Amino acid sequence: MGKILVIDDEEYIGWVIKKAFEPTSNQVSLCLSGKAGLLEMQRQSYDLIFLDLRLPDIDGMDLLLELKKIQQHVAVIIITAHGSIDTAIECMKRGAFDYITKPFDVDELLLQAQKAMEMGRLRGELSYLRGEVIKDIDDTRFSSNNERVNSVFRSIAQVAETTATVLITGENGTGKELLARRIHQKSNRENYAFVVYNCSTESEITIDSELFGSEKTNLIGEMERTLGKFELADNGTIFIEEVGAMSLSIQAKLLRLIEEKEFQRVGSNSNIKIDVRIIATSSKNLAVAIDEGTFREDLYYRLNVLPLELPPLRQRKEDIIDLVDYFIKKYDIGEKISEITPEAIKFLKNYHWPGNIRELENVVERIVILSEEKTLRVNNLPMEILGQRKNIKEPIIYFPEEGINLEVVERELILKALKLSGQNQSKAAGLLSITRSALIYRMQKHHID
Repeated sequence: MGKILVIDDEEYIGWVIKKAFEPTSNQVSLCLSGKAGLLEMQRQSYDLIFLDLRLPDIDGMDLLLELKKIQQHVAVIIITAHGSIDTAIECMKRGAFDYITKPFDVDELLLQAQKAMEMGRLRGELSYLRGEVIKDIDDTRFSSNNERVNSVFRSIAQVAETTATVLITGENGTGKELLARRIHQKSNRENYAFVVYNCSTESEITIDSELFGSEKTNLIGEMERTLGKFELADNGTIFIEEVGAMSLSIQAKLLRLIEEKEFQRVGSNSNIKIDVRIIATSSKNLAVAIDEGTFREDLYYRLNVLPLELPPLRQRKEDIIDLVDYFIKKYDIGEKISEITPEAIKFLKNYHWPGNIRELENVVERIVILSEEKTLRVNNLPMEILGQRKNIKEPIIYFPEEGINLEVVERELILKALKLSGQNQSKAAGLLSITRSALIYRMQKHHID
């Protein structure tokens, strides 16, 4: 048995829908305004909502977003007239299941309702199961063997309790979005939206309209309105990546939003009040950008209320094996890989990881897909980690702290080259940048068969 809510200002439509579901075991309730629908959703949960886009008090698209904030997995079917089908399709992009047009066919209505409620139920179950599977694993992402990183993780609870802006700095791939999501999940905004926007790949005009929304009058005199990321994140958290890529004019608008808790859409003079938590990131040094005149100093201080810095992976190599284990559990569904050889661990730790944790995750995923053995060995690792790419400067020999013996190092290097080449002397010589005859001479010298 399902619970269905109809939000439509035409009482007759609600009566028709209620009548259609009488032969079924579903319960149908009717609200004649958007505000009444919101109050009803806050009072109890529903499996399906029929939502009219044309309501006297609240725009249907705005109401859809509010309903989804209250109950994320509720199925919503839009009721629309022929003239607003484009808007209905836009609603589907924002989370609605489907739309029906007036006048509607009762059999089609019942069929769509059945599909929508089943989809909503499956999404809820999937979300629960996914949460149960990764809950214990995810906690491992927020513990570290590096004290500098642990100090950041320990501050999450305190940061989450406040509404202050946060500035997370660090190289690309160090886990800034993961940290921001954790702060959101631990805050009292966790049941509202977490909206992500990256400024680094967009033009000034695009960033302006994407963040703040826009309004314009079309050719037939109707007002067309697009909600921006800030409105979508109202009561929740917005995560702005690469804030240093903003133009000075957009920085000024962001500063006003932080200080006044309001903004204007592009093309509008009306102020919109908003309550949103801002977490921003930058991979470049904003203090340098201030000196260069490309970043506002007053905005920097507004963003930098709670600064957090994530070091690159090469500065926290004691975490590499724990991260490898985490990503193996994440991607190795069939549990193919059960161990890693000590030699493979040495290569992983010695590599400089320019792409940081994101690169490490990609490497592990690739290994899991291609691996046919239970043991992760050196020959499973990509060429760049083995030091075989010309742009890789990391050595593939590991020197003990007590000192080195040149003869031992040469013998070890030859053995490694032979292993990497599958015992092919010509390939091994190529890896060592010597001739095959020179390799054979050194093999005989070190008694290598």
